Amino acid sequence: MSASPPAPDAAGDERRFFLPDFCAAPVVLAIVLMAALLGSVLALGRQSGHGAFWTDLARTSAFLLWTGLLCAGVLCKARPRLARMPLRRAMAWALALLTGTVVVVSEVVYLFGRTWQDRLGIDSGLFPTGHWSFVLPNTCIALIVGALALRYFYVTGQWRRSVELEAKARLRALQARIRPHFLFNSMNAIASLTRSDPQRAEEAIEDLADLLRVSLSDARAQITLREELEVARTYQRIAQLRLGERLRVCWDVAELPARAIMPSLLLQPLLENAIGHGIEPLPEGGTVTVRGRVDGPTMVIEVTNPVAPSGRPSRPGNRMALDNIRQRLELAFPRRSSVNVQEGAGTYRVQLRFPLTMVETPDDDGQ
Repeated sequence: MSASPPAPDAAGDERRFFLPDFCAAPVVLAIVLMAALLGSVLALGRQSGHGAFWTDLARTSAFLLWTGLLCAGVLCKARPRLARMPLRRAMAWALALLTGTVVVVSEVVYLFGRTWQDRLGIDSGLFPTGHWSFVLPNTCIALIVGALALRYFYVTGQWRRSVELEAKARLRALQARIRPHFLFNSMNAIASLTRSDPQRAEEAIEDLADLLRVSLSDARAQITLREELEVARTYQRIAQLRLGERLRVCWDVAELPARAIMPSLLLQPLLENAIGHGIEPLPEGGTVTVRGRVDGPTMVIEVTNPVAPSGRPSRPGNRMALDNIRQRLELAFPRRSSVNVQEGAGTYRVQLRFPLTMVETPDDDGQ
């Protein structure tokens, strides 16, 4: 167990590295498109005749394409090692690798053209005829373009990192807003039992201690579904001590994988709202239903509770929890999550939809 921690640190350094993942298909596709477009621009700029244009286009596009793909392959293989270097050394090595790759490709192209011409005795027009007039300009261009590209990647990486840090700061601020709200409500529930039923109040305090250990002491922004369900069910026990048989909760979450990752404190605020705004105003109480299912790559969680009929007193709505959850889901899964509210026919339903992601290291206990 002591040998396992370094691996996540190395993986984290690689993820935070300013160079993109050149092994990824979108990056490779972008390189192919850029090579084709740049080859067309250069061929058009050097156009001297209809026939020469197509020859120049084929020669330039092929050279740029193979050079770009080989540079991407070299950086792809070197990226894990570069990510563990100091920034300046990594940038120097990356620039050296790019320039060296261009020099090697230029030499190979020139030598191949000389061999072609020597054996066939014909100049195909596809290969360069001058050695240094071909290799030296390519080397200078590689140095200039490589330095500009590395600078662009660095600035983009710093911008992306600042955005991520700002998002994490907003996420923790939103969590900090909701945790005191949850704590005060739990303490009020326990206070109502201290004189009437000290034994049950003691049990509630133990449950609250468990909740504080998970929700307040845990600094993680995301937890597993199993941990989230434990927090929600512990809160249910605290509310059950106060409401007794008036509160019934139906859990239909067997379809959800216990190792699924989700932002912390999503279910507990929804359950708190369902109990506080739905069950408490009803003299006869009611049933809160928590359902979960997997819809392709999406996890869907619904919390449904009865509401007081029109004309009967109910607690004023407090949308802080819903706004908080909506913002935290958007920060965790930009444009890939939703919070839908449906009210009518004596029921109030909140549906959460967000991508299904699993924890990398499986828990030993199973579900």
